[in-house]
Amino acid sequence: MSEQPTPVHTAGSAAPHAPASSAGSTLPASPLPRELAAALKRDAAGLVAAVVQQYDTNEVLMLGWMDDEALHRTMTTGRVTFYSRSRQEYWRKGDTSGHVQWVKSVAMDCDGDALLVRVDQVGAACHTGTRTCFDGRGLDVVPGHAG
Repeated sequence: MSEQPTPVHTAGSAAPHAPASSAGSTLPASPLPRELAAALKRDAAGLVAAVVQQYDTNEVLMLGWMDDEALHRTMTTGRVTFYSRSRQEYWRKGDTSGHVQWVKSVAMDCDGDALLVRVDQVGAACHTGTRTCFDGRGLDVVPGHAG
């Protein structure tokens, strides 16, 4: 089952939101609290990686990308919103497939360059129909050993 996410647009916004870095910047102001916006370290496109984890089993479900607006929507609506790098638009997980991610908590890592979004996942998290985006995609490794 392939999910084609439904875009969730904010009037007049198609580009990622990041806080203005200097006077004269053309980037919109961040909708996030000032302290949070200042602590986030975004990539060149204004995005931060969001690891999505099942809240009760700790299962890692997927990785998505968020700008300030997507994070704001995620924190204030109870549903996860991502920013699609390929389509250059917002999408809310589950709007098309019904495989909704209900937000339980959001945390920022110690460097501010990654988010952990803990959710209650309904159905498959992956657009391929698997429970996680990592199911059946393990790589061969040489295991390490402690001590």
